[in-house]
Amino acid sequence: MRKRKKLFKSKLLWFFIILLAFIYINNSSLLVRDEDERPFLLAHRGLAQTFSMEGITGDTNTARIIYEPEHPYLENTIPSMKAAFELGADMVELDVQLTKDGQFAVFHDAVLEYRTDGQGSIRDYTMEELKKLDVGYGYTADDGKTYPFRGKGVGLMPSLDEVFESFPGKRLLLHIKSNDPAEGQALAEYLKKLPSERIGSLAAYGGDEPMRVLKQELPDLKVMSKASVKRMLVQYMLLGWTGYVPDSMKNTFFYLPEKYARVLWGWPDRFVERMKNNGTIFVLVAGSGEWSEGFDTVESLDELPKNYKGGIWTNRIDRIAPVYSK
Repeated sequence: MRKRKKLFKSKLLWFFIILLAFIYINNSSLLVRDEDERPFLLAHRGLAQTFSMEGITGDTNTARIIYEPEHPYLENTIPSMKAAFELGADMVELDVQLTKDGQFAVFHDAVLEYRTDGQGSIRDYTMEELKKLDVGYGYTADDGKTYPFRGKGVGLMPSLDEVFESFPGKRLLLHIKSNDPAEGQALAEYLKKLPSERIGSLAAYGGDEPMRVLKQELPDLKVMSKASVKRMLVQYMLLGWTGYVPDSMKNTFFYLPEKYARVLWGWPDRFVERMKNNGTIFVLVAGSGEWSEGFDTVESLDELPKNYKGGIWTNRIDRIAPVYSK
């Protein structure tokens, strides 16, 4: 009886040793081939004016707290997107909202007062009326003493039509600024008119409801919401140690702060490899991920894993892209 127990314990020990060895080998980045490629660069709102993230809330007027401008570009405009792509962005993120006449305007804020000389919301105006606004009107770096972009942003709020016309074939990430399923349906109907290959170059993220509708109407579109990220991470953390990638994590887009990503099975290189092999765009954001913090300085790149080859979220593609072009 004693020999049987000893034999059983020995077999159990060897089982756990083999299991742990399998988990280590299957998730080790040491065995991933070092590809000669740079990270995937995602330019948030094109090339934008930036500001301190300290103490901001959902109601903060960020146009009033920008840093001293180092470039002439305004977020969510055609010139800012063009500059981002020319500097080396692989994908540009933009915010879309429905107008009074059922078009999609590209603009971030829930209200117009912060950045423009208009009042109310995007839904209160037609696209033609929005074109008359100055999207640079409210920016100031010195608490209102000067407004360096006032008068320079008239007519620069683009429609989604203009964005697609200006950047055919370019990768774009569309952000729906509400949790209204009707906006998801409207965007789905809009995107259905595009060729399938164009859909393949797009991704979308936003509230759970519009993203649910988008995915239902356009199964091949890469979409992300809090609910979809939670679902895929729970599934992956349960079974990812085996190398299994859940269907919810395939052919999609999602981002995570680096401090959370480091607990993923296979992080960093093996995990990034798995995402690429399954058609998924994975991007790291800085901070908590709540306020679209990006890797915006050369020094901030030191926070990334060594030789990181995944996606990087940045608000200053002009600073980050040159590091990798070298």
